[in-house]
Amino acid sequence: MKETVPRALDGERVDRVVAFMTGLPRREVAGLVTDGRVRIDGTTVETRSRRVAEGDVVDVDVPVAVDKRPAPDPSVDVPVVYSDEHVIVVDKPAGLVVHPGAGQREGTLVHGLLRRFPDLADVGDPNRPGIVHRLDKGTSGLMVVARTPASLADLTAQLKAREVERRYLALVLGEVSEGKGVVDAPVGRSTRQPTRMAVTARGRPARTRYEVLERYTEPVPATPLECRLETGRTHQVRVHLAAIGHPVVGDTRYGRGDALAMKRPFLHAHELAFDHPDGSRRRFHSSLPADLEQVREHLH
Repeated sequence: MKETVPRALDGERVDRVVAFMTGLPRREVAGLVTDGRVRIDGTTVETRSRRVAEGDVVDVDVPVAVDKRPAPDPSVDVPVVYSDEHVIVVDKPAGLVVHPGAGQREGTLVHGLLRRFPDLADVGDPNRPGIVHRLDKGTSGLMVVARTPASLADLTAQLKAREVERRYLALVLGEVSEGKGVVDAPVGRSTRQPTRMAVTARGRPARTRYEVLERYTEPVPATPLECRLETGRTHQVRVHLAAIGHPVVGDTRYGRGDALAMKRPFLHAHELAFDHPDGSRRRFHSSLPADLEQVREHLH
């Protein structure tokens, strides 16, 4: 699809222009930019925030419209720690993607949940039914999934009001000097590498509180932390800890992944609390997975 930018759109961001042209949601437009499928006057657009000018020719490789709704997949095992007619709490294993996206269309947590809870298909976004918040592919731990539209609206509102408690166990490189602290720094997409997040003045407000649990010196200096999210930006814990000079062990994207020969970031969502639709406060805990416990046992 090719369109010439009219005067009315002069100075607008290219992702907004492409969304207007194609009718696609902005998140899908961001994927098109990342995949190099958007061009201005023949030159591939590298960042979705680029401004267009009147007379620019915007060329978009629009994907063929297909039914993208995920289907139940019995091969995806999703550990469910609690479920009722309103909510589902899962303990996501590392390596499992939460919902379909540009990088993975099949074999996600959503596909597995639909096999066990087919009613989820009608809750919220068809591509991510019931999903209230996410965990990165390499992060393990607790997530709450809404089972009804009313529960989805309620939990989403709680998340926005910072009433959902999410605590993570993380192992970071180096010795964190202060016993407690807070990283208050906006997080947004990197202008140099759009697939990465970064602390940037143009990002969205983000706060991560942390507390030192112990200290290790061998085989490398490392500090286990409990981190509490006050906001929920993409890759927030990993970006914030890397920004203060203590990247998560095993994080090849934002740190030095080979410090302890780990295959994924040492990051586990071990505690989750929220207000249930019945009015009670529910709190769930998850033990450190075996792969992370094995790493910790070799530290001293």
